[in-house]
Amino acid sequence: MHVGLSSGEKAIAVSNALASYLPHLLALSCSSPFWEGEDTGLASYRLTVMDALPRTGLPDPVPSYGEYTRLVDTLVEAGCLEDASKIWWDARPSSKYPTLEMRIADVCTRLDDAVCIAALYQCILSFLLRLRLSNQKWRVYPNTLIGENRWRAQRYGVTQSLLDLGQGQMTDMPELVEELIAMLMPDAERLDCVRQVEHARKIVAGGTSAGRQRAAFATATKGGADRGEALRAVVDHLIDETLEGL
Repeated sequence: MHVGLSSGEKAIAVSNALASYLPHLLALSCSSPFWEGEDTGLASYRLTVMDALPRTGLPDPVPSYGEYTRLVDTLVEAGCLEDASKIWWDARPSSKYPTLEMRIADVCTRLDDAVCIAALYQCILSFLLRLRLSNQKWRVYPNTLIGENRWRAQRYGVTQSLLDLGQGQMTDMPELVEELIAMLMPDAERLDCVRQVEHARKIVAGGTSAGRQRAAFATATKGGADRGEALRAVVDHLIDETLEGL
């Protein structure tokens, strides 16, 4: 997902603060519990596949756009990569467009869920940019703490708590989502996406695609289906759910 920003400096400044919210977006979008016919135990195995590649994961916090370009230039000049498009962080300045690209989200199978994630991302960037323009700072947390939430989101989706970085304690997803909606409401109103942002409550209450896929598999199995038939039932469920929003 891409959101336009007017300069590379703004993109980097916002990116440094954005990292804290990336696990929330992942948790709300989890949709890949199965891999090669097996339940992986993760709500988003797709992230595991991506993490096997180099230059993935949480973005490096860098103090300026100049430092970011120097980082990229070092890798290019050393022959490690062709250009900035080969940096596959969870969020990165686009190498083609004047945007900040968010890559951590899984692939939602419900259109309303995907639109919700897009609206949340847009509003988070709007909120962070407002703070920057009013000379207010947002704390940049260590990647170790953010990574803990990234793992919990990948493992559990919306069914377990995340670490509230400001309070230093575990907080249930319904409470975190309510706090996020309240924080973003001025931006959601300005961008005319209140309904889309508030849809996050429905995702938390009803679960993500990962949970529904597992439920489809369990239902088929209880009905007497063998493993192959149960997996095909999951595929049929995904087709039907994807078509519902079109």
